[in-house]
Amino acid sequence: MRTNFDFSPYRRSTVGFDRLFNLLESGAREDDAYPPFDIVKDGDDSYRITLAVAGFRPEDIEIVAQQNLLTVTGKRAEDDTTGEYLHRGIAARSFERRFQLADFVEAGDARFENGLLSIALKRVVPEAMKPRKIEIAGGSGDGDRLEAPKGDDRAAA
Repeated sequence: MRTNFDFSPYRRSTVGFDRLFNLLESGAREDDAYPPFDIVKDGDDSYRITLAVAGFRPEDIEIVAQQNLLTVTGKRAEDDTTGEYLHRGIAARSFERRFQLADFVEAGDARFENGLLSIALKRVVPEAMKPRKIEIAGGSGDGDRLEAPKGDDRAAA
């Protein structure tokens, strides 16, 4: 059973992840479900992506940011453990997760704690693209002003 969602209210209140909602609306493929992830808005222009990568070590994971694309790849090393698994519930397969980033969103630092990989994102708008206030200068010289004739001068004119 598939339910259609209207993401338009969320589009108005989020900055930087317009393409994310396009991907959600187009539907996610079943094989894209690994590893699971969260996207959190930490501030006006800061975000965080957290991936659940249990069973991986930091050296097994590679993060590449290129233009508007963030790619997280995980390749787990071979197990050196001896013994026979009766049940293997912790995923050990390799993965590649891609995130389309909005314009001017840059990847920052990455942290790995308790099986969770967190990547900080920040929207950095160049100074040339930001709105700027233009001051209006006033005339300081009295000679530049025209005045209407006063009192008796009007009758003479």
